[in-house]
Parts: sequence; C-alpha cells; structure tokens
Amino acid sequence: MKKWINLFVIVAGLVILYAFPVMADVPPDPGGDPTGGTPVGGGSSIGGGLLTFLIAGVFYGIRKLKTDRNK
Repeated sequence: MKKWINLFVIVAGLVILYAFPVMADVPPDPGGDPTGGTPVGGGSSIGGGLLTFLIAGVFYGIRKLKTDRNK
C-alpha cells in the first residue's frame, strides 16, 4: 500500500511542477480580425494534440495485441 502512496506523491509532484509554469504565463493575443475576417485564435491547427492521441492509440493497440496473443 505504501508503494502506491509513494507513486501517487511522485506523480502528483511532477504534475504540479509541470502545470505551475503553464499557469504563470500571460494569455496570448487571440489573433483574428475583430470584424470577423479570420477565426479567433488565428486559424491555428490542432495537430499537436491530435498527434499525441494518435501515438498513444498506436501504442495501446500494440500492447493490447501482444497481451491477447499471450493468452
């Protein structure tokens, strides 16, 4: 039980250390034309987050295939 508590404390500490600098940033100018010419956010893409989820899905699928084959 103590092993899980130690793991939780370490993970929680890493999350806090990662999130603290992110919260300290000033929000950027959303860009875009106030009259409605371009979308708010400057037309930025969602590529970084999408790529992260795709890679995680590939690794999960490989792991699932390996565990199913071993059964």
